[in-house]
Amino acid sequence: MTGPTGAGKSALAVALALHLGGEIVGADAFQIYAGLPILTAQATPAQRALVPHHLVGFLDLKQGFDAAIYAEEAWRCIRDIQLRGRVPILTGGTGLYLKALTHGLAEIPKTDPAFRARIAAMPLENVLAQLSEKDPAASATIDTQNPVRVCRALEIVLLTGRPLAESRSAWSEDKGLFRGLVLTRDREDLRCRIAANVESMFLSGMVEEVRAASHAGEGARRAIGFQEIQQLIRGEISEGDCKAAMVMATQRYAKRQLTWGRTQFTFPTLNLSELPSPEAALSAALAILNSHAPCLPKQLFNNGRADSGRARGG
Repeated sequence: MTGPTGAGKSALAVALALHLGGEIVGADAFQIYAGLPILTAQATPAQRALVPHHLVGFLDLKQGFDAAIYAEEAWRCIRDIQLRGRVPILTGGTGLYLKALTHGLAEIPKTDPAFRARIAAMPLENVLAQLSEKDPAASATIDTQNPVRVCRALEIVLLTGRPLAESRSAWSEDKGLFRGLVLTRDREDLRCRIAANVESMFLSGMVEEVRAASHAGEGARRAIGFQEIQQLIRGEISEGDCKAAMVMATQRYAKRQLTWGRTQFTFPTLNLSELPSPEAALSAALAILNSHAPCLPKQLFNNGRADSGRARGG
């Protein structure tokens, strides 16, 4: 289950896990880190007490991680969960992680460290200019404020000699091992939820959390809001400006997540803005999964098994 940040993935995943007797496997490039539960909007302690969560809040802030490592670790979790007779529910907004799992990683020619270092040494505006020259459509599909993503995009384009989108489409075939949902919200609804989430993070102690994570490595520092809060701590911006910058950055990220979910997966879409309650969202999700899950036991998605699912819940 994937979709934009703020859509409500975590709550629906917990509801599904309780109903199906499942366990949740995270699929978020920033929620993997220990020490930043508020900033990265990890499942709450109450949610984690209800249902086991894997690949959430487990990685040291100094460590790196990537899609290949994620796919290996996620498959390990999936096998362990299934051996216990439970249902793995993969949940998160990092589409590349999920795509690596469902399709396998695209084959990209290897690069040498010197080639990568030359790109990384260029000013970001120069990298963007060269990327726009070689692949005009690429900048619309990546975070242009993230030097690592921009440099990697240019590296792929130069190595392959083809547009970034073409490389991203060169995945292995989807073997149909997964059934899923892409969650969405109406634009204004999602905007309001993102703004409310940012306010809640501040009230929950996010600033002190980031202050304590000053030793974080490059991967963790790319989490949305980390740099802005560091600026706030240093007195370079006001709290109001920090909140506004976080909301804007999160909205941009959500837009890219929506594009990825629409173009990279064939999963059905569920608009949570059209549903009046969490119970209605669960019922709608079960109905969609039931109709699109011929390879899974149909009784798993029978509402009549809600009680037995809870009995097996974490």
